[in-house]
Amino acid sequence: MTTTAVRYHDISCGHRVYGHESKCGHLHGHNYRVTFHCSGDLDAIGRVIDFSVIKSRLCMWLEDEWDHRTLLWSQDPYINPVAGVLRNDPSVVSVPFNPTAENIGAHLLNVVGPEQLAGTGVTLVAVDVEETRKCSASVSL
Repeated sequence: MTTTAVRYHDISCGHRVYGHESKCGHLHGHNYRVTFHCSGDLDAIGRVIDFSVIKSRLCMWLEDEWDHRTLLWSQDPYINPVAGVLRNDPSVVSVPFNPTAENIGAHLLNVVGPEQLAGTGVTLVAVDVEETRKCSASVSL
């Protein structure tokens, strides 16, 4: 049997999908809903992990690092060291991936989750990234 604790967090965040063939190639933003799925053995109380720990380790990471900021791929010309006007703006976060919902989820699952949950005995096994009420991406181990 696998037990999963699930918590979501909402952030407002800008991005641009570099190379996108339509309007998503322009700077724009979303009110994202990010859902974290954490799995592990049950503790003596019967929990995978306390929901407040998911909040403090994962939700607050989103809040501190990405909320009300703009995610731009490190390869995006907008932040190119020579031509980019946004490279020194503290509201812009350079990320090592083109910031699609799929890539955002994969980064949270494979990089942020393991770092933030280290020492808890819990594994982030899936992340859902909802850009709009109609559009989302799910990534899982």
